[in-house]
Order: sequence, then C-alpha cells, then structure tokens
Amino acid sequence: MTRIDFYLDADDRLQVACRVAAKALAQAHKVLIYAPDGEVARAIDRLLWTTPSTGFVPHVMADHRLAGETPVVIARDAESLPHDDVLVNLDREQPAIFARFHRLIEIVGRDDDDKQAARDRFRFYRDRGYEIHTHKLGGDG
Repeated sequence: MTRIDFYLDADDRLQVACRVAAKALAQAHKVLIYAPDGEVARAIDRLLWTTPSTGFVPHVMADHRLAGETPVVIARDAESLPHDDVLVNLDREQPAIFARFHRLIEIVGRDDDDKQAARDRFRFYRDRGYEIHTHKLGGDG
C-alpha cells in the first residue's frame, strides 16, 4: 500500500518539491512530479535546473524520449508513466494514479486555499485506509 507523506507549512511548494526530488534522487529513488497545470510544470522544470544551488536535478518531461531512463520526470497527465517509485503531487486534487506508487508526497503551502485542498486530500486518503505521515516544515520550508 502507498505510504503518504504530507509536508506542511511550505513557504514555497515548488522549492520544497525540488528539495524532495533531490533528496530522493540522492537515495537512489526515481521521482515523478505530477503537475497537470502547464505553468506549474514549466516552473518546476526551471527550478530543477538550479537545484541544488551548486548543481541540478537531472529531469525531463514525461513525453521526452529519455523519460524511462531519467531519475526525475515531470508529468502533466497520467499517461505512460515510466515508474512507480515516488510521486510528488503538485495538483490541488489527489492524482488518480497515486495508488500505483510506493510513496506519495503532498506539499502543503501556507495559504488557506491550499490548506483546505490538502485537508480534503488527507481525508480522501485516510478514509481509504492509507498510512499517512505528517511533517511540519521549518521557517525555510
């Protein structure tokens, strides 16, 4: 069953997503960043080129020919996903594909709308019996 982690109180959800992807990559995991919104997908793509500040996280878009060989993939839809290791959700809704992954990361910002959407996702997962862990981010989250 998928393990679900909620990271709460993020100052910048995309920066946290980049740090999570970099950490997972350092631990030899493959990461799929789910960003159906085109603007969010482009923004996370740009950030991954400069994260960490002394390097970058190797990544491609899901429709790229090297998606199956690249450790971090950005997907705008649920078609032809290259792996089922770690899923980072940057959508307001729970991804329909989350249950096929070993781990799901939910990053919750500080604004009320984001918190409410996260509460709804949390209830959805909890009501279906998923193991959920919460982590409060510090001031730099």
